[in-house]
Amino acid sequence: MAYSLKKELEKKERFVGGHKLCAGCGAGVTVRAVLRALKPEDKAVITNATSCLEVSSYMYPHTAYTESFIHSAFANAAATCSGVETAYRALKKKGKVQDTFKFITFGGDGGTYDIGIQSLSGAMERGHDMVYVCYDNEAYMNTGIQRSSSTPRFADATTSPVGKESPGKIQNKKNLTKIIAAHNIPYAAQTTFLGDFRDLHQKAEKAIYTEGPCFLNILSPCPRGWRYETSDLAEICRLAVDTCVWPMYEIENGVWRMTYTPKKKLPVEEFLKKQGRFAHMFNKGNEWMIEEAQQYVDEQYEKILSRCE
Repeated sequence: MAYSLKKELEKKERFVGGHKLCAGCGAGVTVRAVLRALKPEDKAVITNATSCLEVSSYMYPHTAYTESFIHSAFANAAATCSGVETAYRALKKKGKVQDTFKFITFGGDGGTYDIGIQSLSGAMERGHDMVYVCYDNEAYMNTGIQRSSSTPRFADATTSPVGKESPGKIQNKKNLTKIIAAHNIPYAAQTTFLGDFRDLHQKAEKAIYTEGPCFLNILSPCPRGWRYETSDLAEICRLAVDTCVWPMYEIENGVWRMTYTPKKKLPVEEFLKKQGRFAHMFNKGNEWMIEEAQQYVDEQYEKILSRCE
């Protein structure tokens, strides 16, 4: 069926207003877009690792979700979701559950790239029929903007501060999508929100309705940590894609495919200059930072392109 944003917006919302996420935050947009990919007749169980998203969307007894929701600790969101999925299959087999449920976990990069990677790896390896969604805002935003292994090189964070002796974070960003794809799962993809949400929607739908463990890594900017104007959220995502900082690709049954190729690849500085966390890179004498950032982005993009069919 052809994608229509108008028709998708006519569906009932699974993530409603009233949450306390910041204006200009990508997390809420990510959740709404992913849950919109559910068929109207299906239900979902949402597992959420401790994060900005969790503390802002579920404050007992209030919730922004219309679906069943389980709050897990940083380390065990994927394990919780896989356990519930296993219980559902057992109850379904006994005839005690009639409805069709889908199992979706949301976690930030701190709870996914770092603290929760062991339970995520285990759930993927065991083959549970679930989707793990990382909303990647590239730092521990909920606890003070500390750097994570998802934080890009040279970013200014509270535990990788910029100063006379420090250029910001000195390590490059971990490529988690490749790591999870190496588990030989049926589907893994990177995306973000552009224009009519087509790419994000199609990948979310594919992940939800592909049998077995699936993974979505969705770039979800944070206005406080990245230091951009709240109205610039969509533009930041577009620049991340058009500079190839955030390639849009999927791995389906081992086959790699680029789902979006910029008509004109922009220089990486177009993405960097919109964010306060990279402001120091434009100071006199720091030109080498931009040059090295460009070189790294080019190398990583070419590696992905070489694997795509």
